[in-house]
Parts: sequence; structure tokens; C-alpha cells
Amino acid sequence: METSVVKTENLAKIYDGTKAVDDLNLEIKEGEIFGFLGPNGAGKTTTILMILGLTEPTSGKVKVYGYDATREPLKIRRLTGYLPENIGFYEDLTARENLIYITRLNRIPDKKALPKIEEVLEKVGLSEVADLEVRKFSKGMKQRLGMGAVLVKEPKFAILDEPTTGIDPEGVEQILKLIKEMSEQQNITILLSSHLLYQVQRICDRVGIISKGRMVAQGSIDEVGKKIMKGEHISIETQLTKVTPDLLDSIRKIQGVVDIEKSGSSLLIKCERDLREDISRTIIENGAIPLQIKTQDYTLEEIYIRYFQEE
Repeated sequence: METSVVKTENLAKIYDGTKAVDDLNLEIKEGEIFGFLGPNGAGKTTTILMILGLTEPTSGKVKVYGYDATREPLKIRRLTGYLPENIGFYEDLTARENLIYITRLNRIPDKKALPKIEEVLEKVGLSEVADLEVRKFSKGMKQRLGMGAVLVKEPKFAILDEPTTGIDPEGVEQILKLIKEMSEQQNITILLSSHLLYQVQRICDRVGIISKGRMVAQGSIDEVGKKIMKGEHISIETQLTKVTPDLLDSIRKIQGVVDIEKSGSSLLIKCERDLREDISRTIIENGAIPLQIKTQDYTLEEIYIRYFQEE
């Protein structure tokens, strides 16, 4: 049975008569990387603040590992690491000194914290600049240090808000790899808020799309795609041993086939529904062999754009 790390029930927050979060039901499961998506002003940050117990909901409930975020926020924060979008450090302290300060603030004994800090600095690629004052750091270096600040707490749950902002491509790969390791090797549950949809698609197990404070879709990318892209034609890709005019005519006659695009020995077939079984049988009946046949999945970007175009 899967354990829910975060669960909200009809969560709402009203500021000056405006609903920033509106009847939100969100569930994040233990060990997963959950992508939290939506345009600016959709309610993502307000939701995160309520999960952390940093702002109280107007109505509804939010629990993290069973703890009520309104009544037991300190218990939640002991279990949680948080990387905000605009992270701040003591600029006149070094990277190492900032991490030492964080561990002492969290009452982690130096005997345990100091070796952990060295390990974390290595993981985020800051060992060589560990004794440099943070005021000399670039935006990307501060983001890496922010990841270090999350890891040094050894959290069970981590909230990462735009963690790759301002980082060069090589650094992005390092951070994405680190996030995957946090989930797979350390069993840290992660809420990842990001505008970079291709990154979310690469590493997230499930996603939730929020709009105007409401959760409009939640689940695997495939599940979310089916909900939002309903009515859209399915594309089926197939690679064959040979393609003949008779075979093309036979496929076109299959009820539900809308269009066929041919490229060498490959076909891209647009259908009203999943017709892989019918297409495979037709290929074989026409003396060819389907070497590969699969549906062409929608990208998260296509799903996201389609929703906000139709909203």
C-alpha cells in the first residue's frame, strides 16, 4: 500500500477577497518525484507555503506524514527540506560556513554535521569553492548551495522550487541527476515546481497542473495527457519490413484511421483510437512484418500548452 506524504483536502486560501488557492486536493506519494506545474499566479507558491505551515489556510486541511500543517508546522519542517526560488544566504560567510550555520540551526551535532557537509559540497560540485564568500557566487552556484542546504538536513521530503534556474547546461544535468538519486537511493519524496517542462518530463513520476488555484489534472504524464488531450487523434508509429501500395490501402480502410504519413519503411498513422491490434493484423495479412509498433506519446509541453489554449 502506497503511503501519502502530502495530502490536502479542499484546501483554500483567500487574500483580500481573491482565491489564491481554491478547493485544492493534492496527493504526493512516498518516494516519488511529483512535478507541480502552472503559470505565474496559479497558486503554486501559496500551496507550498501552506504545506510548510508558513501560512494558514482559509479553509481545508493539509497534512504531511500525518502531521497537520497548521497545528504541527515544526514537526513538518524537521522532516522537510525547502529550496525556494529566490534563496538567500549570509553573503559574508563562505559556503561551508553557511551550511554549518544551517546544521546548528537545526540542532544537528557538529560531529555528525561536519562530515555530512563535506559530502554534500562534493555532491553539488562546490568543494573547490567551499571557502569562498557567498557574495562572490554566481546565481547558479547559489542554486547548487541551496541544494546542499536541503541535503545536509537529510530530509524525508523535499520541496524544490525552480532548482535549475540560472545554472549552465552541465550544472543542470548534475542537479537533475542529484534529484533522481535523492528519490531512488535515499527514498526522499520530492515536490518539484518548475517551468522547464522537458526537465519535469525527464524525472517526474507524476505531475499536477494547477490553474487559478484549482488542480485541473493530476497523475502520470500519460494519465494527464488522456484527460487534457481528449478528442485529439492518437498517432501510431510502426516500422515494417516492406511497405506496398496495397498495404497502405488496406490500412486506410481500417475504421478509425484518419491519415497515414510514409517515410521509407516507417508509417505514422493518425487514428481516432488505439488501433495497434487492427494495424498489426493488417500488416501481417499483406505479407509484411511489423518490426515495431507503438503509440506516439504527447510531450508534457504539448499537454500543458493545449490546456491553457483551451482554458
